[in-house]
Amino acid sequence: MKRLEGKVALISGTARGQGRAAALRFAAEGALVVGGDLLHDEALATQRLISREGGTALTAGPLDVTDENSVRSWVGEAVDAFGGVDILYANAGAVRFGAIDSQPYEDFAFTMRAELDSVWLTVRAVWPHLVRSRGCILTVGSTAGLTGSLTNHRTAHSASKGAVIALTRQLAAEGAPYGIRANCVSPGMIDTEGSRGDLLADDHPMRHIARHIPLGRVGTPDDVVDAAVFLTSDEAAYITGANLVVDGGWSTVLPGAAS
Repeated sequence: MKRLEGKVALISGTARGQGRAAALRFAAEGALVVGGDLLHDEALATQRLISREGGTALTAGPLDVTDENSVRSWVGEAVDAFGGVDILYANAGAVRFGAIDSQPYEDFAFTMRAELDSVWLTVRAVWPHLVRSRGCILTVGSTAGLTGSLTNHRTAHSASKGAVIALTRQLAAEGAPYGIRANCVSPGMIDTEGSRGDLLADDHPMRHIARHIPLGRVGTPDDVVDAAVFLTSDEAAYITGANLVVDGGWSTVLPGAAS
């Protein structure tokens, strides 16, 4: 039997990167996937990929995870289509990098809305349905929420992801009486369209980060999704409040040189 057979899984940010990989894998594991993204056409392309592989998916949207009405509509479409929700994978987010002495407050606030408020809004909207299903929540943190960085100016990103990890622990506490599990997966450096455009770009000081990762490589979206499938499956039935770091050992060692 497939690991997520028949479970209704809401996954935000399914247009590309980790969200697209998650949607494809969850569907392959038997989940009924409800995706969504501001990049609606690309999210629909993800849905078509799932359909070609014989999976079941619905793409509501466009989905703006920072807008309460948009999130409520997304959850409502999922419930109307499939009768309930078993899994929330709060994947969507966006970031603007900058140092404390130069980043405009507008960019800090944008990052907090996109990476923290978005999680709270989606969890709040789906909570009653998870109570009924005794479902689970998976949030996306980051090694940025665990350590500082000498090579990436990321005050807003570190603050938002540290808060997501803390919020997840509180959700685990508040969800336990209802049988709701809440866990977090925290990726390190992952090779996606976004990271290739900034942190892994040829002119960025972190472009050679693989040299300083104990396992010797940058991660892939599938590395993160493997952890996500486990944490949302019945195999993790006794795990809640956990933060599973997926970074090749990067955050366990002292940082290497910037070059």
